[in-house]
Amino acid sequence: MHHEVTRPIIIGHRGASGYRPEHTLASYKLAIDLGADYVEPDLVSTRDGVLVARHENEVSGTTDVALHPEFASRQATKCIDGRAVTGWFTEDFTLAELKTLRTKERLPSVRPANTRYDGRFEVPTLDEVLDLVRHESRARGEVIGIYPETKHPSYFDSIGLSLEEPLVAALGRHHLDRPNARVVIQSFETSNLKDLRARTNVRLVQLVYGASSPYDLRSTGDLRTYRDLVTPQGLAEIATYADGVGPHHALVIPRDSTGHLLEPTDMVDDAHARGLFVHAFTMRDENKFLPADFRVGTDPKALGDAIGEAQRFFDAGVDGIFTDFPDTGVFAREDWLSRAMTRVS
Repeated sequence: MHHEVTRPIIIGHRGASGYRPEHTLASYKLAIDLGADYVEPDLVSTRDGVLVARHENEVSGTTDVALHPEFASRQATKCIDGRAVTGWFTEDFTLAELKTLRTKERLPSVRPANTRYDGRFEVPTLDEVLDLVRHESRARGEVIGIYPETKHPSYFDSIGLSLEEPLVAALGRHHLDRPNARVVIQSFETSNLKDLRARTNVRLVQLVYGASSPYDLRSTGDLRTYRDLVTPQGLAEIATYADGVGPHHALVIPRDSTGHLLEPTDMVDDAHARGLFVHAFTMRDENKFLPADFRVGTDPKALGDAIGEAQRFFDAGVDGIFTDFPDTGVFAREDWLSRAMTRVS
């Protein structure tokens, strides 16, 4: 299959989370320093309706909340997207209370070097992330993009803390609610993207896991799975409300039972045929996460050939990748583009 040579974008997944605790200003700043085109904050709400950057609303894995005796009574078990989750939840804290917590590395056994930053950073608000991105863009004379994800939108709607309105309001405050802004909003649910389509002019992306189904569909008895969403028919529907699709990497290039990469699927071509761009997630440098073809040595924590993996995805035609190691993505892209140019000429 022949692909025109496009310049894939590099999205700093939760910042540069391979090097700093995820979703901290330090992580986003480093991602920008390492050449990321976009940084990705996942958004959840505080009790007082402020959007903050956390991968989950349950924060015991990414903050020191369990060490705060004054919050011991806030521990709870909740049903989040049909699953029982126990811990401490952002929606039970005001922003002022959440700001007394400090962040920590989510994968300490895989990324022990990052634990030296435990206790050093706050949970940032969306406004603080937008301020950082604007400041860094000005300092560099180039616009850094922002790629927010709404987490558990149906759940937050159900408790009266809708994510969409404050997100659009924040973009408006920062003069980013316009079609040419370097902003992409993503969601694993479908109905909140349709809602956002009516509220904002920025680009929208339907995220797609390799298994299971969008919670908003499941909760209303709609039997469609994520795999149904990436059929030609499913992609045609996505194109009615979104600009791109964000597939799990296995939907682009599956792995066999031994962990080796197989041939790419038709998904990228099918998406492009319907006018959708494709940003695949998530690339990580450690052997533990890499396909067997690109592991180096046997230590799961050691860094493998993530450059080679990324280039395999560029060969498959993706328009961008989410990576925990933005410098790896940037190097892989520049090396791939230089070789592509040589082939073309």
